[in-house]
Amino acid sequence: MLPEVTPLNPKSTNFVAKVEGISLSEPQTSETVEALFNALDTFAVLVFPNQVLTDEQHIRFSRYFGDLELATGDYMKQDDRRLQMELNDISNLDRTGGKMEAADPKRLFSLGNMLWHSDSSFKAIPAQYSILSAKIIPATEGDTEFADMRAAWRALDEKTQQKCLGQVTRHSQLYSRGELGFTEFREDQQEAMVPVRQALVRRHPRTKNSSLYLSAHAGLIEGWTVPESRIFLKRLAEHATQREFVYRHKWSVNDLVIWDNQATMHRAMGYDNKEVRDMRRTTIAGVTSSLEEMPA
Repeated sequence: MLPEVTPLNPKSTNFVAKVEGISLSEPQTSETVEALFNALDTFAVLVFPNQVLTDEQHIRFSRYFGDLELATGDYMKQDDRRLQMELNDISNLDRTGGKMEAADPKRLFSLGNMLWHSDSSFKAIPAQYSILSAKIIPATEGDTEFADMRAAWRALDEKTQQKCLGQVTRHSQLYSRGELGFTEFREDQQEAMVPVRQALVRRHPRTKNSSLYLSAHAGLIEGWTVPESRIFLKRLAEHATQREFVYRHKWSVNDLVIWDNQATMHRAMGYDNKEVRDMRRTTIAGVTSSLEEMPA
């Protein structure tokens, strides 16, 4: 039986949908996987309520969408991790399962997730999809917001669109964490954060729809001065995250959400660090540079 896909966002009929009628803990048929790809092409964000998954089942389901990135974009050394390398640890827990102190550098680094961003845009070949599972959530707060970068692009005036077309940006976690005043990086981390080139406007490899490609990781536009770059990028980000383009997801335990980084930005919302938030994300590796997806 194919999944039931229902629009979830009262602001838009083609941005964010709820998916029911399938168990993600079970192997999926090729027809189901294709239906999910098609739903992602339309809605960009899919919410699967009440999916109780082990880490291994989460990883197995994720592999239907492509190869997985390893969790190398966070602040932790491998021997400090509590989860396997296929899972990004989106929590305030340390390797023993205890809650991090408020001043723990790993926690402070993770606050960058509260800036509008696209996952792994700091990699030369950025991520396609992200798949996040909620294990423990705070009693209040801790929502996640998603912005439709396709709609944001269509809503730009023609003059601004023309100004964006053909532009190449530089992305690095040095930019996003620097915005927060976080500069505590080991030498090996700084070497891994060399800025990479990304298109400012990209065309989706499946749908061929154009969208803005923005992120807190974007620090400059090639050929522009740094101040001019950042003013223009901030202006675009303010446009793209207007309420009309944004959906806010209030998590329930065992929600699983898939989003398309090629068509969205997202950000975590704040929560009381005295409460535990345990969420685990797989990330589907990209296959082409965004520079190969620039509209003609």
